Amino acid sequence: MVARPTWQGHLKLSLVTCPVAMFTATSSTAHVSFHLINPDTNNRIRMVATDPDTGPVERSDLVKGYEVSKDEYVLMDDADFEKVKLEATRTIDIQQFVDADDIDRRYYDSPFYLVPEKGVGAEAFAVIREAMKETGKTAIGSVVIRGRERQLALEVCGKGLIAYSLRAYDEVRQADDYFDDIPAVKADREMVEIAEKIIGQKDSKFDASKFRDRYDEALKALIKSRQKGGKALVEAPEPEDTNVIDLMAALRSSLKGSATGARKTTAAKKAAPAKKPAAKKAPARKTTSKKKAA
Repeated sequence: MVARPTWQGHLKLSLVTCPVAMFTATSSTAHVSFHLINPDTNNRIRMVATDPDTGPVERSDLVKGYEVSKDEYVLMDDADFEKVKLEATRTIDIQQFVDADDIDRRYYDSPFYLVPEKGVGAEAFAVIREAMKETGKTAIGSVVIRGRERQLALEVCGKGLIAYSLRAYDEVRQADDYFDDIPAVKADREMVEIAEKIIGQKDSKFDASKFRDRYDEALKALIKSRQKGGKALVEAPEPEDTNVIDLMAALRSSLKGSATGARKTTAAKKAAPAKKPAAKKAPARKTTSKKKAA
């Protein structure tokens, strides 16, 4: 069953407009999540908002505060947020087209599927999609979702479009701040050539279906075992010491091992799929400071 759309509105290219729906392209429901339980009563714990001086308080009576210095806050209530709330426009307005390679991967954030709503808008959607496909361009647009403006990069994906929300410029840290201190080391040419051969032996097609979270799998197996009354816990072995003393010897050994593994894989008969292991900046309205104890 298809999930409910995250957003519904229109996709606009100049004078061409069509109704569309946007769906979140990823899901976190497969991950194991836990609640806090009191083991003495087996009751789920409720988090109670508490003032360190007066005790528990009602959440409805609270306001948000932005810390401007130690124990000093600018207080904001709902009326303040309404003043800066952007109009929830119902249009993804395509402003420009760029080459996909021009977009730094660090700016890509969450992916969404963009599909046309049923009706006459499907033809306009197809026109925009096919034009993008034939030119090989990525569309850049903007949209307001839940009061926050987001920039989007739209790419052709099958019969639809995939829209990536883009991080703002000041959200991405500059690499030079981290890489400038890396020492300038001239790599030995022979070692590089051996490393290139190892890379060649491990060359393959990208297949996301092979990716799995072994920690989550082990948790699910443990939970299933506990449901049946078991208490066995599979512990992950410590990794072997891989401190390299002779880099050239390690590279040559790796090359030899990779070649042996490749020959075995080629000679072996196609095996059945392996089973999963059983267990393993608005104006400040007012400022407040925390009261100092007498």
